[in-house]
Amino acid sequence: MKTIIKETITSIFATLLFAVIVCGIYPVVVWGAGQLIFPHQANGSLIEGSDRKIVGSEWLGQNFTSAKYFQPRPSAAGTGYDAASSSGSNLGPTSKKFINGTTKTISVASGVEAGGKPGPAQDVVDFDGIKLRVLNYCEANGISYDLQQGGETVDAKTFKTEKGEYDAAKLITAFNDDAKPLTIKPITLIPGDAVTASGSGLDPHISVKNAQLQAARVARERSLGVEVVKAEIEKATAGAQFGILGDPGVNVLKLNLSLDKLTVK
Repeated sequence: MKTIIKETITSIFATLLFAVIVCGIYPVVVWGAGQLIFPHQANGSLIEGSDRKIVGSEWLGQNFTSAKYFQPRPSAAGTGYDAASSSGSNLGPTSKKFINGTTKTISVASGVEAGGKPGPAQDVVDFDGIKLRVLNYCEANGISYDLQQGGETVDAKTFKTEKGEYDAAKLITAFNDDAKPLTIKPITLIPGDAVTASGSGLDPHISVKNAQLQAARVARERSLGVEVVKAEIEKATAGAQFGILGDPGVNVLKLNLSLDKLTVK
């Protein structure tokens, strides 16, 4: 009986001791060391804009919509670039959905006011797919391409609206045509990271090739020389980790912020 009581007391004491060490002392020591040795990294590698407000983290990708900015990798994190829902699409390279995209049918309200009677159903994009991303990338960056179907070049107007814009749902339907699938043939290879999301959906870097293909557009939108923009790309490029792991990558947020400062000057 005395042995059981003694062992119970010892167990309780050991539990409390390790709780204090592991849950209290150890985290405080690690936090203190981080704040002392590398405070920037320990606090999230946050980046401030010209107005001293935090605009993001150098380790988290975020979306840029304006044409004057370099565009990051696509993202499947939540609704896109959601740091609270880091994830990939879970679609493999043989997936038709991943390559061709998918559409869904919805009813359109015919009335101007909310609650109008449902109008004719129409197809809208459910998942864009690689082919549509390649086309949009080429369009945005002035890269020539051909649309081909059944071995013949197709007039792009076939898939455009009266406003001259591509009908994405119509394109995806043609991409999924088993008899004569529509394909896109750019004059240059499009980097994989330009049209595919990373496993986390939050990759802050793009490849050097991807950045170089976007340089002309950014230079034009900012009224800068292409060589000036390429020089900023080089400054924002991080080499392979330890010199051997991975490929060089361009930090999109840092690059866009440096261009903002350059444009202001």
